[in-house]
Amino acid sequence: MASYSYYNTFFSWQFQAHYTNIDQTWLAFAISVVTFLRLGNTLVVVVTSPSLAREFLKDHDGGNDIAWSPYGPQWRMLRKVCVLKMLSNTTVDSVYELRRKQLRETVGYFYSRVGLAVNVGDCIGDDGVLGKQNVLDFYPGLARFDLQGVEKHMARLARRFDGIFEKVIDQRLRMEKEGAKKSIDVLTFLLKMKDEGGDSKTPFTMTHVKALLMDMVVGGSDTSSNTVEFALAEIMHKPEVMKKAQQELEAVVGKQNIVEESHIHKLPYLQAVMKETLRLHPALPLLVPHCPSETCTVGGYTIPKGSRIFVNVWAIHRDPSIWENPLEFDPKRFLNSKWDHSGNDFNYFPFVSGRRICAGIAMAERMVMHSLATLVHSFDWTLPQGQKLDLSEKFGIVLKKKMPLVAIPTPRLSDPALYE
Repeated sequence: MASYSYYNTFFSWQFQAHYTNIDQTWLAFAISVVTFLRLGNTLVVVVTSPSLAREFLKDHDGGNDIAWSPYGPQWRMLRKVCVLKMLSNTTVDSVYELRRKQLRETVGYFYSRVGLAVNVGDCIGDDGVLGKQNVLDFYPGLARFDLQGVEKHMARLARRFDGIFEKVIDQRLRMEKEGAKKSIDVLTFLLKMKDEGGDSKTPFTMTHVKALLMDMVVGGSDTSSNTVEFALAEIMHKPEVMKKAQQELEAVVGKQNIVEESHIHKLPYLQAVMKETLRLHPALPLLVPHCPSETCTVGGYTIPKGSRIFVNVWAIHRDPSIWENPLEFDPKRFLNSKWDHSGNDFNYFPFVSGRRICAGIAMAERMVMHSLATLVHSFDWTLPQGQKLDLSEKFGIVLKKKMPLVAIPTPRLSDPALYE
């Protein structure tokens, strides 16, 4: 049975998601550097200025999971686990074969559907629960009634996830007890950390193991898959971009080989495609919400304690004072440019910045680039007859395509064995 704190960890994703369920009209508040909104009992502050974003995320950035825990000893402990252990380059490299195996299965599925229309979004990943509107988030006094049944639904999902995690963990512990060869993956590192126990002030428990696994599932899978889907849709919309990307892949990889992660650093144009995709379609359009523990003054504005702070990176990335032709998908703007994912430049920071910068950048970059490169190298992609490409967005805690990408794959590689 999941503990209360573990449920809180799971629910925190749900509750914070409701605060970010803001449609495109709200996201268009770029005409003001700061917008104050009252949503029920909650004061919401939306920031669309790079300079103020820097103040909030760096200068003033002071649960059980790493995404939502208040800054303090527990947060520092979890951050250390993620950055130094769980998502370090060494760990990410060690689980490459697992990522590769999953991607080859996806390629095999597309190959089995050659000539047929495939829902790319469904194949890569989808989720429709996070970000669902819940009026009770804004009127806490009515929360006990659960009028929309959202909490009941999330509790059921939490129990399901907890059961899955328990089964996987028990199986791993049983295998190790029986002397089976140890797997090298994220779970291995988390269980090792639990056995070591953390320190006396901030112990690392099984609840933390499950919470961080949940962060990996909820915070990593959907964001990466949506980015790949947006990128493929954008380059299908611009055949000249698709042609350049495929030419680069042919020169580096060749049609007699499949893409490996070792090729990624040799693909500057495709890297520019990924960066441009994250500019136009940032995975978290309003980033992770912040909540000041004390009333503070930022940029001359008084920000009350307990308010919700959203940085509108979606609007900043489309600001015409920063970007030339901001609504045009143009990977060339990222060729030989200063832009990267370090979070130091507040004109472009799709992975957040400050202490809360995404701990999984290394993993995300590899997953997105390897997946996109493989799909573009392995197949030509066309729309079903009579269909038009829809690039419109569906807003929530995670940015999605409003209409899933449906396309027909045609093999490009010379040997059918390369699709196995």
